Amino acid sequence: MATTPSPDRRRTADEVNEEIRALWLRAGGRLRPDERLVYERLVTEWAEAEANSSPTPAA
Repeated sequence: MATTPSPDRRRTADEVNEEIRALWLRAGGRLRPDERLVYERLVTEWAEAEANSSPTPAA
């Protein structure tokens, strides 16, 4: 079951990654078209969370 973050709280990359892993586990390694859409949304959310959590390198 996919969860949707509340608008006032962004999930961490680790939290999203946990949901991605659970999706693959439930799907048995093969995603149906509807699961593929959820996966794509989660990967996008994970990438955004990862980008926002990484410290900016010093110049």
